[in-house]
Amino acid sequence: MKKKQWFENEDFWLNYGPIMFDSQHWAEAPGIAEKIRAIAGLTDGSKILDAGCGPGRISVELALLGLDVTGVDNIKPYLNAAKESAEDEGVKLNLIQADLRDFNVHSQFDAAVNLYTSFGYCATIEEDLLILKNISAAVKPGGWFIMEGKSREIAVRDFTEGEWFERAGKTVLTEFSVTGAWEGLRSKWILIDNETGQRIEHEFIQRLYSAIELKRLLLASGFSSAEVYGDFEFSPYNEKAATMVIVCRK
Repeated sequence: MKKKQWFENEDFWLNYGPIMFDSQHWAEAPGIAEKIRAIAGLTDGSKILDAGCGPGRISVELALLGLDVTGVDNIKPYLNAAKESAEDEGVKLNLIQADLRDFNVHSQFDAAVNLYTSFGYCATIEEDLLILKNISAAVKPGGWFIMEGKSREIAVRDFTEGEWFERAGKTVLTEFSVTGAWEGLRSKWILIDNETGQRIEHEFIQRLYSAIELKRLLLASGFSSAEVYGDFEFSPYNEKAATMVIVCRK
């Protein structure tokens, strides 16, 4: 039996979701969805998998572009939120509650995405690799996988020991530290409700992969190619990279 890990805790996402998925991230979703459709050459009815869809930030926008979207996430309240958002927008989403380590479908999708640093939180590299293999297996031959998130290089470049800010009616304090030889980034988030003074905190570690390490894992997962860029515009992945975007072909 697999050990339950922190990201399977629904209370965490209910408390921290409004902080992580703020208005800025919702506002940029339509543009990201457009880029994904263009990169993968998707047309009306193309089937796409949003692996780790969360509250449907990208899934709904992809559906609004005429795509047949399946969102997979392990957190039921997020899937409920995605369903409500889709209904409000008048689009359909196929939503599945599943752990990506156990998600086994074969050659069903024209493309798949994993966005907004939704990778690297498992206890072992082997589990991370299993997720990538399951995503690869779900994509049709010739299909695409687009991954976006924080790399080790970007984490090193932008490292700060912490900050504080106000968001969603809470004061948020963050503390960051490095684990191992930049193998992971430990994050501690403290939320203080501005009305009640209630305080909650949570600590987790994200495993950090360099772009080339992640590229090698993707190739080992069954993709025939994996190209690294600094944004969705295919900018170079260099010291000016806004993020890490890896575009894979099955």
